[in-house]
Amino acid sequence: MNASDAEEDDRMQDLKDFDKTEAGVKGLVDSGLQKIPKIFVRPAEELAEDLNHKSAQIEVPVIDLGGLEKADRRKQIVEEVRTASETWGFFQVVNHGISLNVLDEMLDGIQKFNEQGVEDKKKYYTRDRMRKVRFNSNYDLFTSRTASWRDTLNISYSDPDQTDSEELPAFCRKSTVEYSKHVGKFGKILIGLLSEALGLKPDQLENMDCSKGHRLACHYYPECPEPELTLGTAKHSDPGFITILQQNQINGLQIFFQNQWVDVQPIRGALVINIGDLLQLVSNGKFRSNKHRVVANRLGPRISVACFLSGPIDMDKVFYGPIEELISEENPPIYKEVLLSDYVMKFIAAGLDENFLVNYFKV
Repeated sequence: MNASDAEEDDRMQDLKDFDKTEAGVKGLVDSGLQKIPKIFVRPAEELAEDLNHKSAQIEVPVIDLGGLEKADRRKQIVEEVRTASETWGFFQVVNHGISLNVLDEMLDGIQKFNEQGVEDKKKYYTRDRMRKVRFNSNYDLFTSRTASWRDTLNISYSDPDQTDSEELPAFCRKSTVEYSKHVGKFGKILIGLLSEALGLKPDQLENMDCSKGHRLACHYYPECPEPELTLGTAKHSDPGFITILQQNQINGLQIFFQNQWVDVQPIRGALVINIGDLLQLVSNGKFRSNKHRVVANRLGPRISVACFLSGPIDMDKVFYGPIEELISEENPPIYKEVLLSDYVMKFIAAGLDENFLVNYFKV
């Protein structure tokens, strides 16, 4: 066995040992460690690359949805959504209709879940993707180059109104059911705006089931003793149609724009919206699914709840490709049509691949 193979064997054993604790990154922090374990340290070339992409003081678009029911105001909002989706692939929304109380209780429930005793959390710790409620650290722990500094509670239901509260942890049971209903309704409103922004009928994306596939990824990013050496979430784009994210007031989310990293500054009560790979695919590249990441922080915890809208649950029956109205001789298809189940399996195999869409589905 050469040195490289031995090193990889040691790394795999370290990953298994970490996973076996079922305590996540929070468990490491609670142990009082002053240096992060090697499995979390980014490769030297990644750290060097960051020096070439310094953070920029540019503000991500913020769109006020107030007055959406008025025709003139709706037209203006649709135009703002179109511009942000084409150029940034990201924007924040305010006056979206979900109360501050619902948002705060959701974040508070996730914090309480993560900060309870380890033995109580272990009941939910699993890597079984068939489980609707599962807690772990790094879904791609054994396939990624470097582990990320976060723990995640995943909650997967095809319909937010069908959430089985008895399966949910007690600390966040009530808040999750309530939040899921509100974010599900808002997702349909947002899909309608995006449909109009593409020049389509307001219900066209909705009729394509783009607002289905409701999954919550509730991330907990503990304080980190060496944040410059690791990441909370590695650089990637999201695979679904859209992601609706709420975050607490701890910075961390960055998007890659104009060859530099831009902070998405937390705005209390706002939701962060980003275009996913599937929406870039069906829009034939008109809307942009942008790369983003979460940096680690000496302050913590950072808490966020991402709602992914990724299509219907019967994935082996649904194909997605560039929408017919958006292609022409001047704008031929640039992506292949794909069976949704094949698309999802490729994403799972690829992990957080920053070039997922281009690598697999470009014509």
